[in-house]
Amino acid sequence: MPKEDLHLPVSWDGSIFFHTPDAPASTPHRHEELEFNLVTAGRAAYLLGERRYELTRNSLVWLFPEQDHVLLDRSPDHAMWIGLFKPDLLSRLDAGSRLDADKAVLLEPAPAGNFCRRISEADGARLSALLDELQAVRQDTPWFNAGLGYLLFMSWGAYLAAEESAAGPDVHPAVEQTARLLRDDPEPLTVDQLAARVGLSASYLGRLFHQQTGITLVEFRNRQRMDRFLRLYDGEQKISALEAALETGFGSYPQFHRVFTEQMGCSPAEYKRKRQQGRRPQDE
Repeated sequence: MPKEDLHLPVSWDGSIFFHTPDAPASTPHRHEELEFNLVTAGRAAYLLGERRYELTRNSLVWLFPEQDHVLLDRSPDHAMWIGLFKPDLLSRLDAGSRLDADKAVLLEPAPAGNFCRRISEADGARLSALLDELQAVRQDTPWFNAGLGYLLFMSWGAYLAAEESAAGPDVHPAVEQTARLLRDDPEPLTVDQLAARVGLSASYLGRLFHQQTGITLVEFRNRQRMDRFLRLYDGEQKISALEAALETGFGSYPQFHRVFTEQMGCSPAEYKRKRQQGRRPQDE
């Protein structure tokens, strides 16, 4: 899967933003920035290959550049801070202080193991306060960049101090294979074809997938279609929304319009207008 361009300002060493309950549904993606999420309310889950992370208040999860991840099963009150750190920031920190073994893992593209823990209430409060302060100075680039480096080390220190793992059980191999097929195969597969590929009955696969991911096969398939649509429509190639929708697996424009509006929180026309104005609807 190609890496997503998050369109961060060139002068910034990363970014932070608050992910609210009304944010659009997530699609599987990866990006060159190291990412952490700090849950402040509600519950959700991350699916990373064969792993599933269960997220509740004060869960702190790290997502690395070569890891496809998708946020699933969000409760209505789910909210979290997201921190992003560019590779150049990590390289400068490593060159300046030679990161010790505990921090060196932050330089890896996809380290083995689980990277989700539930930090203490005190550490969660301290991190939230720091994030609030950084949000207030984000237009002052030198202050903001200085704070991002401190945030990186402070949040990693809180993670290391936590002992409880928030990782859930591994997902069934058939569920992981189905998710990969839906993500990577450009040809649309029916549920019966998917079931045959993974060696389960269609009904059992549907129940198992929903049980372990929190969403249905249809919902997951639509998220993959949306991911492919956005990468095609937002790319360099000039293409209409209808052409991109049909090329990425939607059967009709009305079906595409309904799924787009549900997942993005705006119509395709509104999305196009905001993109032309240099804004991402997700950032509002």
